[in-house]
Amino acid sequence: MKEIIISSLDMARLRGHIAKARSGGINAPINLNPLQAELDRAKILPPEKMPPDVVTMHSIVKLDYLNSDKSMQIQIVYPHEADSRQQKISVFAPVATALLGYRKGDTVKWKVPTGEAELRISEIIYQPEASGDMEL
Repeated sequence: MKEIIISSLDMARLRGHIAKARSGGINAPINLNPLQAELDRAKILPPEKMPPDVVTMHSIVKLDYLNSDKSMQIQIVYPHEADSRQQKISVFAPVATALLGYRKGDTVKWKVPTGEAELRISEIIYQPEASGDMEL
């Protein structure tokens, strides 16, 4: 399994969101186990040491489907910021969980209703840490 990297700031915030969701603070049936497992295995770095090619919270990434010529652009956000019309995807969504902590060029897979999707992270358009936006 490929190493993933999470900033200490993102880790603290994500653990808080998971605790809130588990205590009934979110009214959606979600499976938090995959995100929890990813956090448990992640290498943690201070935000200022985050390599610029890593997908972090609030990153905007371009993804290429490996089984077609389609691509998409999304931003990974906290649950209360999610807005599918603006391509802001909650970190609790399987695709966002699958991407968090991976690097540009990496391929990720996750289960979808029709089987399994496989995407390549082709570009990190924006990463807060690389832009000096440590408080997003």
